[in-house]
Amino acid sequence: MSSIVNVHDAKTHFSRLLEQAHAGQEIILAKAGKPYARLMPLASESSAGKRVPNMLAGRIGFDDKALFEPMSEDDLAEWEKPL
Repeated sequence: MSSIVNVHDAKTHFSRLLEQAHAGQEIILAKAGKPYARLMPLASESSAGKRVPNMLAGRIGFDDKALFEPMSEDDLAEWEKPL
């Protein structure tokens, strides 16, 4: 849930708004009645996309023999194109 606060009120109650944002609420700051900026919590380190070993194990098919097969002429032509 988000709430809209005008800039003047935001200056007056910044500490309170900061605590609300830290608690998970999104605050939209408005200037002349138009949305201007967003005050929201930072992602916690625990939700920042930690790597999990073997997360995709069993989900992706991979033929290791295909790595050693010659490339097709079409594939070779793609590699030879300038960037």
